[in-house]
Amino acid sequence: SFEEKTVDSRFPFPFEPYTIQKEFMEALYRTLEDSKIGIFESPTGTGKSLSLICGALTWLQDFEERKKQEAARLLENRADTVAEHPAEKKLTPGQDGSSSSEPDWITAFVQKKAERDLVDKLKEEEIKRKRREERLELIRQNVQLKYALKRKDEEARQLLELSKECAEEEQGAGLEDGEEELLVAEYESDDDTKPKNRWVSSPDIPCIQIYYCSRTHSQLAQFVHEVQKSPFAENISLVSLGSRQNLCINEEVRRLGSVQLINDRCMEMQKNKHGKAEKSSGGEPKRRRSKPKAVCPFYRHEALQGLRDEALVKVRDIEQLVALGHETKGCPYYGGRLAVPAAQLVVLPYQTLLHEATRRASGIRLKDQVVIIDEAHNLTDTITCIHSSEVTGAQVGVAPTNRLKAKNLMYLKQILFVVEGLVRVLGGKVGQNPQNQVTQSGTEMLTINNFLFKAQIDNINLFKAAAVQCHCAPLLTVLAGCTCAQLFGFVEKYQGNGVKVSLSSKENRRTEGLSHFLQSLQTSQPTPMDQKVADEEKQISMASPMMQVEGFLFALTNANKDGRLVIQRHGTLAQCSLKFLLLNPAVHFAPVLKECRAVIIAGGTMQPVADFKEQLLLSAGVAVDRITEFCCGHVIPPENILPIVLCNGPSGQELEFTFQNRETPQMMDEMGRVLANLMNVVPGGVVCFFPSYEYERRALAHWESTGILARLAAKKKIFQEPKKASQVEQVLTEYSRCIQVQVGGALSGALLFSVVGGKMSEGINFSDDLGRCVVMVGMPYPNIKSPELQEKMAYLDKHMPQVGRQSPGKALVENLCMKAVNQSIGRAIRHRGDYASILLLDRRYSRPTTLHKLPEWIRRSTRVQPTFGPAFASIRKVSLPSWPAAKLLTPRPSESSVSTFSFLFPKCRY
Repeated sequence: SFEEKTVDSRFPFPFEPYTIQKEFMEALYRTLEDSKIGIFESPTGTGKSLSLICGALTWLQDFEERKKQEAARLLENRADTVAEHPAEKKLTPGQDGSSSSEPDWITAFVQKKAERDLVDKLKEEEIKRKRREERLELIRQNVQLKYALKRKDEEARQLLELSKECAEEEQGAGLEDGEEELLVAEYESDDDTKPKNRWVSSPDIPCIQIYYCSRTHSQLAQFVHEVQKSPFAENISLVSLGSRQNLCINEEVRRLGSVQLINDRCMEMQKNKHGKAEKSSGGEPKRRRSKPKAVCPFYRHEALQGLRDEALVKVRDIEQLVALGHETKGCPYYGGRLAVPAAQLVVLPYQTLLHEATRRASGIRLKDQVVIIDEAHNLTDTITCIHSSEVTGAQVGVAPTNRLKAKNLMYLKQILFVVEGLVRVLGGKVGQNPQNQVTQSGTEMLTINNFLFKAQIDNINLFKAAAVQCHCAPLLTVLAGCTCAQLFGFVEKYQGNGVKVSLSSKENRRTEGLSHFLQSLQTSQPTPMDQKVADEEKQISMASPMMQVEGFLFALTNANKDGRLVIQRHGTLAQCSLKFLLLNPAVHFAPVLKECRAVIIAGGTMQPVADFKEQLLLSAGVAVDRITEFCCGHVIPPENILPIVLCNGPSGQELEFTFQNRETPQMMDEMGRVLANLMNVVPGGVVCFFPSYEYERRALAHWESTGILARLAAKKKIFQEPKKASQVEQVLTEYSRCIQVQVGGALSGALLFSVVGGKMSEGINFSDDLGRCVVMVGMPYPNIKSPELQEKMAYLDKHMPQVGRQSPGKALVENLCMKAVNQSIGRAIRHRGDYASILLLDRRYSRPTTLHKLPEWIRRSTRVQPTFGPAFASIRKVSLPSWPAAKLLTPRPSESSVSTFSFLFPKCRY
């Protein structure tokens, strides 16, 4: 049993694991074994990925081996071992519907029948398991044979060429007749005429699976690389799933760029492949007058089968899967989906797992399976974002329905009626240019029912389940089919060419105004804005607009209490928007928790965990005793990290960066003094996080006018987080180069200004000299005046229990702030030998409730310093070993300006 074995012998590891890794794997094993839901926190740099891999796959191997042994014992001696089987329940008199007064022979017969049924079930599972193992072994052999034949074919071809050269040189003659027939034929893995390695993707294959998901494709690739380095790389079947944008190998489709356009084009090409040829009245196929519709050459059955087989026998990340797709001429996107039923470990992004429709389309079955959600610190926000939806006034207007077939007339009228209702809610009129319709500015918050009443679409059936009761077709059933593709095709073909469609039927006159409306969009004058930005926004807004409407209408099918509608009117109708805000993410996470055997929620920084437990787990109906928590420290020595809460600056100014006083000259001057002192003693790089982009801009402008920025630039080269995501890599490269290659003179490293929640606060490693000090300016509370946040707080206050002395709404604001802080300050310590200091510039961090929400490995070393002197001495002391030349600035006598010494230490005597 698990208790009888030590952790060292239990978990294979590529090297000697840390103590906290052993504890992590042991806790993970127990959580999976007990079918519980675990919240695991392991700081970055502690080997969390390898701990997850080795712990989970060890349990998977043990579970399958245990299951195999139990089945063998039952099949060998069913009479003696049925009672020992944990899944079996012997029938007692009365349980099967019979009374206790029935004869013993009847009771014995019923009990034996139950035993026979159990044995038959075990036999069937054993047959399926052996068939699956034999199938995978056959695939491995076929793949090995393929490469062997290719190598042999190349060798034979080289010998043939050599023999030709020799024959021509010596005899001037070629090969004899029949010699070429001795060559080994090339292996054809995608022969369309003779199917090979056909796999029946049966949903009842007895294969327990582990689904690992993370936030980005790069994080998934990093996880797969860890699997490749683990002891399980040779005997685990793994498949990586991703989006079409990352997996598509059709260059014609890839060059479209936009995710939505790629998806639409892919679906259209599939439809072209499976579409039937139209027939004439005589039954003969019509001759094509137009150009044949394009089909994807990589979406072929045998090519997909071949790619699936090879994907199962070797661990590959997304890039390697794409390379395999080019080699086999098969689509990696659909080939990977075919491999899901037979894979033991499935690696996929958040959206694929957490969105039910996407999960179903990908062939993911969660019943009695294991789910591991890594980088889960933003899991609540991720679920909320996935199931929220927004549609703009411009998108609502593009809804042409007059080019579709007459049999869809009733559905089209419903779609048109809904679209007109959405336009009316925004304060616009159908048939007029949305760029010229000026709306009354304002924001309105409505419940789902009130919104339906306001839009006058409450009589439209949006629910599939209600279709039978109401005897009317649900609108979303139509939108989920071919209608959206047809609508988008019409917009792309006719609106893009400026073609005006005339209507002859009086019954369709209501659509005529909408057609004129589309025509007016083409003739409207462009707004005076940057052309490139306008083109990008147009591409996003006009890409399959009915898909956006469909997603918005699907969001309206949530329960009335679980969501709110935000109506934002400002400027013209095209700039207005309708946004659905999900308030209860637990309703969409509950199916995952209910179906899975075990769920692991892991991350480097999970504190505070109250949000996960209350908003995702307990609200979804999970019992408290099913939730387990594991939190470990860091592998670095305690002296390698110096977190300081600074309450006062060098001049004695109290540091409290509230919204009311953070923009005062005194507060910004004091912040500049703190940074100027740090520049003198901290080596390498310093990363300073501001609470918002606007405050960063104001602070830098103030420092430039007062000369503080020039003083900072005299010691370290200054970098600033870019506005565009495409420029982040360039800034980081220059920042790193500046630190690694020391600039001569007074410059010593670099200073990077960033923003909490920005592009550099998550997923960026400021390890070693890139981040010897992290400065957090103030507490980055979210905008309390935001209507969305206010509605979320009101919802939590109404439906969640009180947390201590705080209301759930206020606790949410505090937790959002501290989650952002924890993510930012954790950027510096990235491995065992790293060291850094962390400076929290705000006295509010000294509150016990706030300190408790810091990660445990940071909290245990945190010092609260009321004055600047001791704090500066501590930072200077830990920085001296690698910065022996650190000295305080000497005063520069000047009558016209304040000396540097008095600026840095206005109340200190030296």
